[in-house]
Parts: sequence; structure tokens; C-alpha cells
Amino acid sequence: MKTARLSPPIRWATLGAAGLLVVGCSSDSGTTPDASSGDVSPAASVEEVSAPQSRVVLTYDGGVLVLDAGTLEVVGDHEKDGFLRVNAAGDGRHALVTTDEGFQVLDTGVWTDGGTSYAGDPELTDDVFAADTAGHVVVHGDRTVLFADGTGDITSFETAALRSSEGLPETEEWTSEEAHHGVAIELEDGSMLSTLGNEDGRSGVRVLDASGAEVARNEECPGVHGEGTVAGEVAVFGCEDGVLVYDGEFAKLTAPDEFGRTGNVFTTETSPVALGDYKSDPDLEGYLLSDIALVDTAAPGLTVVPLPEGVRYTFRDLARGPQDEAVVLGSDGALHLFDEESGELLESHPVIDAWEGPAEWQDPHPALKVVDGIAYVTEPAANAVHAVDLATGEVLATGELDVTPNEIAVVTG
Repeated sequence: MKTARLSPPIRWATLGAAGLLVVGCSSDSGTTPDASSGDVSPAASVEEVSAPQSRVVLTYDGGVLVLDAGTLEVVGDHEKDGFLRVNAAGDGRHALVTTDEGFQVLDTGVWTDGGTSYAGDPELTDDVFAADTAGHVVVHGDRTVLFADGTGDITSFETAALRSSEGLPETEEWTSEEAHHGVAIELEDGSMLSTLGNEDGRSGVRVLDASGAEVARNEECPGVHGEGTVAGEVAVFGCEDGVLVYDGEFAKLTAPDEFGRTGNVFTTETSPVALGDYKSDPDLEGYLLSDIALVDTAAPGLTVVPLPEGVRYTFRDLARGPQDEAVVLGSDGALHLFDEESGELLESHPVIDAWEGPAEWQDPHPALKVVDGIAYVTEPAANAVHAVDLATGEVLATGELDVTPNEIAVVTG
């Protein structure tokens, strides 16, 4: 069998939307930046604030909203056609909106520079990381990696450079031999973990060193999808029969069921345990699931934990808490917190009305993000979003919207 390889990374400065080669410089002055500094759009108003200000980004049919994370009041509304997805870029300021053109940069208007925090007007910029069928965004260490499903191209950049650059930052480009719906993680030593696959399916993961030379591969992960890194920079990938773990070498953790698919992985840097969704019936209709997977990379082992009777969830409804808890937004409308090691149900906090699964995965349905102990929960049926203190279950704020929220991301300022 011919060995498929990624070509060595190409290091170059990305062309901005206007086709100009631009490399910006960061500002460490600690003073309020002016429009020429590259830290703020000339059209934006900016003020110094006492502490970092988080913001919530929501997609809807026809655009993107930016909300103040404390009050959940709308501070920006940006029109954009097409089905939109959104991910935090990792620099505390920007989000990446997945569009037909690629990954478009949304400046949420909040950031911290030299110990001083700022807040200003959000802006959906003209800067786009071009991609044919833009897919996964992975932030790990000090790098952000983008995957283009239509070509298999991988784009990597220094996460902080997005905040300090005028236009797009310098990138490194890697090219897969075959296009597929894939994902890649760049480790701190510069090596790249990338999925293997083609238009007919996906089979595993390979590892390339910083020069692009393949150093390891494993093709025992059918339908590979979903990724994350746990404590010790151990990478975890979901498979249709378990998970694939990489810690300098590959190890397969087999699911207890013949078909036991994990397609999304949620990790923290402080725990060796990964949380995954889990599907044991390949013929199951719809997108609601009733079990979660806890993957202990230290033991190692994979444990399937059933949710309370009648409670279901989708891939948008999993997160990790401040104590590394597994957090599930259930179809009963409650947040359920599980101990990551034992799988014990710790708390359940009612938040929204009970809901049903979507007809298609793209359809609006409740979604969850957890940042600094606050759970942000969308409620599409009520055109609302809620901020919940995970420690107490108290609803701290509710934002009433004029549109139906779909996907969610949070930037920390």
C-alpha cells in the first residue's frame, strides 16, 4: 500500500482580503491603542476597562451576534448569508466564522495587552483564511490549526499573532495527499497530528515532525472524528469502535460495544480524562444520545456512563467544568454534572424548557459552552441565551434575542 504523506510545511505570510502582504507588530505599551496601531479597527470605539471582558458569539440564520458575556446584551450584529459555524480563535479577542469562503475573522472588540484590558465595538472583518469547505478549528498550546475538508489543506498560525497582526498573521501550510473531513493538532514540539482519509471514509491518524517527515501512523480508528489533548499533551481522537490515544506512540482503547462511536472529544489541560459523546447503535435515528464516554488516558480505559432515565443530548451539549467535571446539557433542560473519574452524577441544575432533537444536525437546538465556571446555554425555542453559575445553578443573566441562536463561542478578553 502506498504511504500517504503530508508535504513539508510552507512558511509564508498570508495574503489579506485585498491581496496585500501585510505583517503587523504587536503593541506592548499598555496605553489605549489608536487606529494606526493594528490593535483596533479605525471605525471602532475603544475604552480601557478594569478587567478582561468576555463576550459571547452566536450564529443565526443570516448573521452573527456578539453579546456582552456579563449582561448578555447584544453589542454587535453582523449580517452574513449561508450556514455559519463559529469557533473561538484562542487569542481571547477573535472568533473564526466558517463561511463559504473559509474562516472569516470576527473581532469581538475585547482584549488584554500588557496587563491592560480594552473593550470596543465588534467587527466582522474582511480577513479570511481561505479554505475549500472549511472545517475544524483546533487551538492547542500557542498554535491554532485550521482544516479545509475540500482539499485536506492545513493552516497553522501562532495564536497570539492574530491579535497583534494587522490583517492575517504569518501561517504555515501543510497539504494532505487526499481530501477528507478531517482535523489536525499541532503539538508544542512542532509536530503535526493529522487524520487519514479520503472521500470514501476515514481510517486513522499520522504524525509528522516539524520538517514534514512522517514518524508514526495508526490506521485502527475507523471513522476518526473529534480530537482533544489532555494533561501531559496526550492527544485523543474519536473512532467508531473506541478512541485512539497518542503519547509519543499510539494506543487504541476499544469500546465495550461492537459499535461504540465517539465523534466529539472534550478535554482540559489539568486532567488525564477526556469526555466524549457515545453512540452504541449504528442504526439509531436522529442525533440524540443517552450515554457519555469517559476516557482515562492514565489508567488507561474507556467507561460508558448512562445519563439519567429519559435524558438525551447532542454533540453541542457537552463541556467541562472548572473542576474538570463532565457537563451535559440534557434534553430535560437541565445541566448535569458528572465526576470525571467515577461517572457519578454530582448535580443537576434546571435551566431551560425540555427540548427535542433536531431533524438535521445543522438545525438550531440548545448548545453549551463553559468558561471560568459559567455555563452559557442557548435556548432556540425561546430565542434566548442564559448564563449559569455551575457551582450553584443560579441563572446569572438571560439575553432575549430577536433571532434564533444556533452555534455559540465565547472569547475571554
